[in-house]
Amino acid sequence: MNILGLVSFNAFPAKMGGQKGVADFYGYLSEKTTVYLDVSRENEQEANKHFTVFRVLPNHWWGWLYLFKIPLLVKQIRGLQIDVLIIEHSYFGWMGFLLQILTGKPFVIHSHNIETERFKIANRFWWRGYRVYEKWAHRKASHIFYKCDEDAQYFLDLLGNQHPPYSIIPYGIHAAALPSAEVIEVARKWIRAKHKIDSKGLLFLFNGTLDYAPNTDAVEIIIRLIIPVLRTKNIPFKIILCGNRINSSMESAIKAIPEIIWAGYVEDLDSYLRGVDAFIQPSVKATGIKTKLVEALANDLTVITTVSGARGLQQAYLKDKLIQVNDMDIAEFINKMIVVKEQQEVHTPPAFFEAFNWKQITTKACLSLQQL
Repeated sequence: MNILGLVSFNAFPAKMGGQKGVADFYGYLSEKTTVYLDVSRENEQEANKHFTVFRVLPNHWWGWLYLFKIPLLVKQIRGLQIDVLIIEHSYFGWMGFLLQILTGKPFVIHSHNIETERFKIANRFWWRGYRVYEKWAHRKASHIFYKCDEDAQYFLDLLGNQHPPYSIIPYGIHAAALPSAEVIEVARKWIRAKHKIDSKGLLFLFNGTLDYAPNTDAVEIIIRLIIPVLRTKNIPFKIILCGNRINSSMESAIKAIPEIIWAGYVEDLDSYLRGVDAFIQPSVKATGIKTKLVEALANDLTVITTVSGARGLQQAYLKDKLIQVNDMDIAEFINKMIVVKEQQEVHTPPAFFEAFNWKQITTKACLSLQQL
């Protein structure tokens, strides 16, 4: 089986959660079948030995130019004997539909979010128009990969019996088991020494791309609502914030708060996830699945989040490792932060690694693709 994936945005090198989700998905999928990728030109050449990358597409913001790429893509599909097309996000579902008409090949939308809701959260004035288009694109797809049951249910409710077959293909992890206690202890000592943190205080982490509305919302809640109340509890604490694409006003605001440690973009996120007491995610703005929460749980880190933030992770087996608080119940959120060390003996269960390991995920995806 030959797969052609169309990636209309910058995914290589993969640094952020969404980029890693694309790179790792195709990397593991290519161990099971033949994968080719057409990517936008701002991508760097991917050195992955398992799949071939062609830097031939414009960025998705120049979508109208894709019309001129149709003859090239048709020739490519025929020449490479492509069996199935995968369109990353719903943006170019229309092109998948045209290519399906011209070549007879089925196309899959690999949905990472409910794009309509994401644009609505970001206050894009055209989100209602995109909803009409996204509904149409999903209806025309041969199959859809969703990141979580909640996203699938949104479109099932929207499309009813016009909804095509679908699979739940979550964001994955490389690890097959927990890091050892020794590895975690080394990380705890390292992070406290690096940032000169008192080992007796509570230490929390938030990480994310900071030009994305749910993440900026989380930072605002941390600054305006959580830290002022935590100060009144007379408990020593620090909150490490790390990420990229931060604007200057937000960076100035967080640097002015003594309880916050601004770490910027960190290459070795695993060491941070292993070295703190909990990952906090207080935002209620959410679609898809929070990749950072998956990474935190893989590193045996307790997560404190809102119910909305826990989309795709509400499996019963996570129990007290994934602490959920009702949306905007800041008082209860802070209470959970204060007593988080009581969860130190609770570990991420083996069932999590079975559900979120990339090898398992792409095996499931490959079976769905073969049926097309």
